[in-house]
Formats: sequence, structure tokens, C-alpha cells
Amino acid sequence: MYTSIQELTKYRIFHYFSEVSRIPRCSGKEQQMSDYLVSFAHKHRLQVIQDEAKNVIIKKPATFGYEFAPTVIIHGNMDMVCEKNRDNPHDFNKDPLELRIEGDMLYATDTSLGADSGVAIAYALALLDSKHIPHPNLEVMLTTEEKTTMNGAKRIDPALLNGSILISIDAEEEGTLLVSSAGGVIAEFTIPIMYDKRQPDTVLYDIHIGGLKGGHSGGSIVKGRGNANILLGRVLQHCAEHFDYQLVHLRGGAKANTIPREAEATIAIERKHIPLIHSFIFKWDETLKKELDMADPEVYVQCTSSMRKGNNVFSQETMTKVITALTFMPNSVQSMSTEVPGLVQSSNNLGTMRTNSDHIMLKNEIRSSVYSLQEHISQQMKVLARLLQSRVIFHSEYPAWPYHPTSNIRSLCKKIYKETYNEEVTFVSTHAGIECGILVKKMDVAAVCIGPDIHNIDTPSEHLSISSTLKTWEYLLTILKEMNTM
Repeated sequence: MYTSIQELTKYRIFHYFSEVSRIPRCSGKEQQMSDYLVSFAHKHRLQVIQDEAKNVIIKKPATFGYEFAPTVIIHGNMDMVCEKNRDNPHDFNKDPLELRIEGDMLYATDTSLGADSGVAIAYALALLDSKHIPHPNLEVMLTTEEKTTMNGAKRIDPALLNGSILISIDAEEEGTLLVSSAGGVIAEFTIPIMYDKRQPDTVLYDIHIGGLKGGHSGGSIVKGRGNANILLGRVLQHCAEHFDYQLVHLRGGAKANTIPREAEATIAIERKHIPLIHSFIFKWDETLKKELDMADPEVYVQCTSSMRKGNNVFSQETMTKVITALTFMPNSVQSMSTEVPGLVQSSNNLGTMRTNSDHIMLKNEIRSSVYSLQEHISQQMKVLARLLQSRVIFHSEYPAWPYHPTSNIRSLCKKIYKETYNEEVTFVSTHAGIECGILVKKMDVAAVCIGPDIHNIDTPSEHLSISSTLKTWEYLLTILKEMNTM
């Protein structure tokens, strides 16, 4: 076991993981990370390309004896989902992640760790840095905005790469080989706001839902975790059936592709209803704790006197539209695969809820491995928008990565794992949308995706197995070593 980060960084991969963790790299804000990679390439006298999307491609010639082996593209992304606990003052725009070790696990204190992209970059830099690792011609491709729009992968110019095999470092479970993924699209559901004046003799109260685990909506949607935005809609609907109030403000979630852990509504109520609202919230706290006993045991609902000011409130019509949208918006798992046991086939995640000056934005991510089912969920949203005299637009669509029955690189990876560890590697299809779908379609390459054990990804409790990271590194090196047998 390791007792300090300094001790751990004697391994080159963790040396680079530590370096990467000091550089701000929230999705859409990867400039510093991109420039660091360019500087690294120049320092090591390697050919480097930085495109307008801030993607970076670094090329390294084959070692002796591997000149005629297939060129391999090592792929990862450089951005991360920036999540933190509510009371944490961490500034992702400038503060380094505060790494800590607990047993075999590496954490970032009270923030997400960015482990999947961090490991991909660390593996890539350790390969590029090494003078002794046997390998074919390498093309390291590190993309931007993977966690949001996948814009980096979409803007990669395939003419810049010659590789015929792509090894992506984007999986989250060691001993598995990711071989296909879902496609998806972002849906922005906009409800216009009409305002009224706040009733006299009313006070403002905040209703807050929190304590949820959240997680990436591709990997965690099947776990039955609570969606704070949807739960808040249930609470607001129930309250509206039993006493009058006016809705002032709504906010929930952090990213469209992350199951929201927290949501909050500000309401205006008559003073005489203060005991009633406390009673209702207490009952809802009990109800949700029972409902989510296994999936989200720390869930809570609370109400407190609000610090918000002002006399403008949503009109009754606007409030009804918002609650109706939260009640009928497709959410969570919509269908399961009949071919792959346990695989989600289609889903929607109502990831964020924002109040702007003239509208409320409900941002969703629809996912499906079957395009017609993705379209069906989109149609449901279009119908709901028409009924509510609202609007929904779709953007940032990405394709599925289909499973191919035959694959030489997949067969090689399976053979190596069996020979090295005397275990069978597991072929896995994921409900998450990953860049392999875009890259395989664009570049016509054979692809596999590997990675170490990562837990609670994209949340402040995210952690990375140190031993699994080292084992997966050995596995990657063995794959590269055997490439001249293909």
C-alpha cells in the first residue's frame, strides 16, 4: 500500500497523473491542458499537431523491430466533469485537485477526480516519454469536450492520422473490453416565464433536495438512483394539491450527462402555511428515504427560510407548465436490451434545471443503442413541448459504436489477457456515449476500449484503484508488444 502521493509518483504514470491533476481542465476549458501537451511534445522532440478545437495529436516512431506492425492510435480525452461538494470553495478554473490516498484508492478531496481522462493522458505521456517500451508507430490523440458535446472528436481531421487500430483509454472496469456504445443527443426544453406580483403577507422558503449519489447518466442510470430535479417536481406537485403557493425560482443539477444530486425551489407562501410546509417536507423526507433506501440512502428533503429577495413570482400558468414538465418528462431507463442482459437500451436524463430572466431551461441527455428509440423519446418531448406551448431543440448528436462480429485487435486483446492473467476478459457494451462511435465512423478503424477500475465517476466521491491502474498499464504494454504478430 502507498501512504503518500509522493511515494506513488515514483511510477511514471502516476507522476503524470499528478501533473495533470494540477492543470484546470473542465470540459470546454481545456486550453491550459492542450498547451501543456504541446509543450511536452516539443520538449521530447516529437511531432505534434494542435487543431482549432484544441485537440492534440502526438506521433512517436516505432521501436526497432516494430516498423512494419500496424500503426496504433492511443486515444483519450483531456477534459473532466468538474463536480464538488456544495460547501467546498474549490475553484476548478485555477485550483489543483487535492489528491489523497485511502488504501488502494486515489481520491480528490471533495471534488471529482477526472480519473478516466487523467489515466488516459498519464498512460499516453508515459508511453511517449519512455525509451525502453517496445511499440509500433504510435499516434496519441487527446480530444476536448468529451464530457459535454464531444466536439473535439467531431472536429478531428482523419487525414492527420494513419493508424488502422484504435485503443481508447476510456473504460471504467479493469478486466473488461468495451466493444460497443450508445448514441445520443442533447435536448434543451425551454418554458417561457410570465411573471406576477407576489401576494401580500407571504414569505419566501427554499425547498432543497440533496444527499443523492448522482453519477454519469450512461453508467449509473441503471442503478435506480434518484434524480433531484424529478424528485423536486414531485414535491412541488404534491404541495400544490394541498395549499396555495407561488413559485419564484428553480435550480438543479450540474451537467446534462450527470444524474443531478441536488435541486432547489424557492416558493412564496402565506405565513399561516409555514407549519404546513414544514409538515409536508418532513413527510417527503421520510417517503424518499424509504423509496431510495438501497440506491440513495443519504437522500434528504428540507425547507428553510430563503435569503432570496424580490416581489416577482412565476404566473400560475407558468408554474403549472413547469410542474407538468417535471411530472411527464421522460426520465431514467426507458427500455432494456433483449440481446445483452443488464444493458440499458434507451434512457433520458433530466440533468440540469435553470431559471433565466425569461425562461426555464430543462437540459436533457437522451441515449440509445437503437436510433428509432432515441427518436421516440425525442418525439415524446416534442409533443410535451407543444402541449405546454414551450419549445425543445436538439443538438450535439453523436452516433452509436456498433459491435462488429470479427475483430483482430479484439481477438488479440482476449488472447493476451488469458495468457497473462489466466482469466477471460469480458466483452462489454455500454449505455454511455463515447467518442469511439464518432471516431470509428469517421476514420474506419478497428477499435477496443480499456481502462482501470474507477468508482463513482464524475462525483465528489470518485476514486481510482491504484493496483488496477498499474495492472491495466501492464496489459496495454503487452498489447503493444504483441502488435508485430498481427
